Amino acid sequence: MLDPIKKITGVMFPILMFFIVGIVILTLSRLFLCLWQKERVSNAHGWKIIFSSGLRMDIVSMCYLVIVPCLITPLVVGIPYLNQIWLTILSLWITCGLWLLVYMEAATPFFIKEYDVRPNRLFVEYLIYPKEVMSMMWSGYKLELALGLIISLTTLYFGWIFSNYLIQDLNAPNWYWRPVIALSTVALCVLGARSTLGHRAINPSMIAFSHDNLMNDFPLNSTYSVLYAMKLMRKIVDSSTIYPPMEKEDIIQTMQENSQLPADAFSYQPLPTLAYHKASNTGKRKNIVILLQESLGARFVGGLGGLPLTPNLDQLMQESWNLTRLYATGTRSIRGIEAVTTGFFPTPANAVVKLPKSQNNFYSMAQTLKNENYHTQFIYAGESHFDNMKGFMLGNGFVDIQDLPTFHNPEFIGSWGACDEDLYTKAHQQFSMLSQQDKPFFSLVFTTTNHSPYDYPQGKIEPYNQPATTRENTVKYSDYALGKFLEQAKKLDYWDDTIFVLVADHDSRAYGDQIVPIDCFHIPAVIFGGGISACEDNQLASQLDLPPTLLSMAGISAYHPMMGNDLSKEVEQHKQRAIMQYHNNFAWLNRDNHAVVFQPNKDVMTFHYEPTTHALIPTKLPNSEVKTANAFALWGSLSYKQDFYQWDKITTAQANNIQD
Repeated sequence: MLDPIKKITGVMFPILMFFIVGIVILTLSRLFLCLWQKERVSNAHGWKIIFSSGLRMDIVSMCYLVIVPCLITPLVVGIPYLNQIWLTILSLWITCGLWLLVYMEAATPFFIKEYDVRPNRLFVEYLIYPKEVMSMMWSGYKLELALGLIISLTTLYFGWIFSNYLIQDLNAPNWYWRPVIALSTVALCVLGARSTLGHRAINPSMIAFSHDNLMNDFPLNSTYSVLYAMKLMRKIVDSSTIYPPMEKEDIIQTMQENSQLPADAFSYQPLPTLAYHKASNTGKRKNIVILLQESLGARFVGGLGGLPLTPNLDQLMQESWNLTRLYATGTRSIRGIEAVTTGFFPTPANAVVKLPKSQNNFYSMAQTLKNENYHTQFIYAGESHFDNMKGFMLGNGFVDIQDLPTFHNPEFIGSWGACDEDLYTKAHQQFSMLSQQDKPFFSLVFTTTNHSPYDYPQGKIEPYNQPATTRENTVKYSDYALGKFLEQAKKLDYWDDTIFVLVADHDSRAYGDQIVPIDCFHIPAVIFGGGISACEDNQLASQLDLPPTLLSMAGISAYHPMMGNDLSKEVEQHKQRAIMQYHNNFAWLNRDNHAVVFQPNKDVMTFHYEPTTHALIPTKLPNSEVKTANAFALWGSLSYKQDFYQWDKITTAQANNIQD
């Protein structure tokens, strides 16, 4: 049936057929995804553009996959000794290429269910930690693993048969046609891979058409999406290259004007946000404990209008300083760690926990506290090397890592480590011991239970739903463990000497058809401990505001570069804001519910955010607000690039009394 095509295409027949089959596979996968999400596709008016742009992106991907065979095949087929070697390699190339396409598309629905986007940088980053990821997959995703194995083996088997059929009886071209065929097909592949005659080759932003990020991903294919993410991972994404640019001086001036401090507080030009922050607490210094809760969005917290899963946290909110409108800066744990320990603004690049220039000599509140003779520690019930947490912390002020290997006879170990009860038992033991040593301490305690595959010790709670291993049940169990810890802690002396904050690292999922789903960034934050009065605080705040607030409440007056608000002091309404990084999109929200959103290489978008319905209503906003949002969007990358957070520069400036 294919003989006429083989006769016409000659030596390029197997490559052409691989190209066509690849296009068919990717198109069928896109059709399935669109039918699965047909309501969102229709709402985005995306049926036509998804498939037309999708075909374009599939041609791009297939051109990249065949460019090497196009160069080599016409040059070596029919040449003694080289012929069979290359045909074997070509058969393997086609087989592996088909497997890559099929496997990535098969994995896509499961990734979308978790992250609401096609496989991207996260897909690659998790491969760095095979032990943790395989443990998680084996515990909670056996069906997905089995399907992946079956699909892989089936694709490899039939791909090998198919590729061997394609390479049979190829007619070698005459010697003078060989370079012509090779160069002309490579030229076509290069043109197809660029997909444009313009200065820049095609990229995902060129085909983005919707406020719904998933819809913008549908024209891509998952092989391209992951490979493009890997390309970006090789360089630090600078926000100034994808968001509207501003002059450095304008960014700095705008940031300073939006600080709580007067303009003359920033007198050291090399570090433009370095300033002296006087503590609100002028009495005895306090210990600081951050209880960072895994994936605890406001939707799961009864006290914030969510599901009735957190009675202990709800009670704590009524007894303590409850920040009802605090928003996460991102959608990953390392972004939350970045915010609550360094006060660093999020960027489209990775969090500073994983960036090369911030692995040591980078500012964190642990640096300040270590300098003030605090014992600084990180308590985590899993393997602290995950996501480079241990390396980042030991390089930047933390001196003590208490992770799973240090736990003695934990009651229950799940995919990500010991359960939250074991974690809080460890924390309680550490706090008791450190308080007896009469040395102040700072501890970051990071929970693990509320993470897929949601395994926890059974028999502790009445399940909220079935099966037992659901997000809702792990939230309920984690709250149960918190309640036990609070009961213990209130009985010991360290309670009165400690400022605690319980805050989530991020919500469980950020998803939906909005350009930035702001409601998915709303998280609980409650400050408690001895001497903390009950207060329901409705001011708009960010995770970035917690480090300066905690230092101030603990009685630490110090120089630091953080631009978060000290919530223990009055914050003017026009300086209350939340900022959110959602993949490559950046959102700025102010107290008036005005929202400004930046997308890569797109026009700025302005909205009114409706907190009750969570709708983003397009609205024209004052230029001053857009300028402020723009500076906030660019500040993180500028700070990183210019070393504004470099610890030795801070200490040198402080030693020299901040003389310019």
